[in-house]
Amino acid sequence: MAHGPAKGITRWLYTTNHKDIGAMYLWFSFTMFFLGGLFALVIRAELFQPGLQIVEPNFFNQMTTMHGLVMVFGAVMPAFVGLANWLIPVMIGAPDMALPRMNNWSFWILPFAFLMLVSTLFMEGGAPNFGWTFYAPLSTTYAPPSVTFFIFAIHIMGASSIMGAINIIATIMNMRAPGMTMMKMPLFVWTWLITAFLLIAVMPVLAGVVTMMLMDIHFGTSFFNAAGGGDPVLFQHVFWFFGHPEVYIMILPAFGIISAIIPTFARKPLFGYSSMVYATASIAFLSFIVWAHHM
Repeated sequence: MAHGPAKGITRWLYTTNHKDIGAMYLWFSFTMFFLGGLFALVIRAELFQPGLQIVEPNFFNQMTTMHGLVMVFGAVMPAFVGLANWLIPVMIGAPDMALPRMNNWSFWILPFAFLMLVSTLFMEGGAPNFGWTFYAPLSTTYAPPSVTFFIFAIHIMGASSIMGAINIIATIMNMRAPGMTMMKMPLFVWTWLITAFLLIAVMPVLAGVVTMMLMDIHFGTSFFNAAGGGDPVLFQHVFWFFGHPEVYIMILPAFGIISAIIPTFARKPLFGYSSMVYATASIAFLSFIVWAHHM
């Protein structure tokens, strides 16, 4: 083995440096943003005037589904994880993330998950066509065969999110510089700490609901099939128990970013720092008990 840092592609493949990994998350997010935008372009072009314009209704539904999934799981979430990787160690005075090799893995499984998701567009029967919320029984009874690949992709994204969240919590709890108490951390670090707990709590719920779908499709269960004693509304309950905290997973780091930028450029310390911390934690708690309004 040659000594010194890796060069070329291997530098990015094997890197355990939090800035490198943060940069890869941000580039990945940027790419997915354009891909999701391409799907949105098809949607808007079709809706440009009444009647059928350029795509079949079924393909239009595939576009709405893929656009939602790619934007939520491929653009928004990895963007904030990338910023977390870049900034949290710097903000708390840590040399790197607590679990650097897991950090590398949690990034590199993402491109494969999305490759699998996007490949469904080229499969027989087409991509998932039931909306990004994939409501049963539409997604279990009338779905294209590619739905199985979509379920596997969701599992991989969830695993990536859980590992990223564990890493962030371990870093913030164990690697703060001397004197950096919890109530001295920048609010971006606080919002991400709270977001990480949300991720660990809700990603297994999403994994559970897609596993129940998988069972209904392939193994003859009736979780969501009324004819077999199941209930489609159960799907909505379990999905939105993930889905409501998910919207806060996507916004809390943004709150943290605003809370860093405005005080900096206003040359003024943040007013009500501790209240902001408690408010953010309260938002996270409340997000678990109000899912039903999404139904």
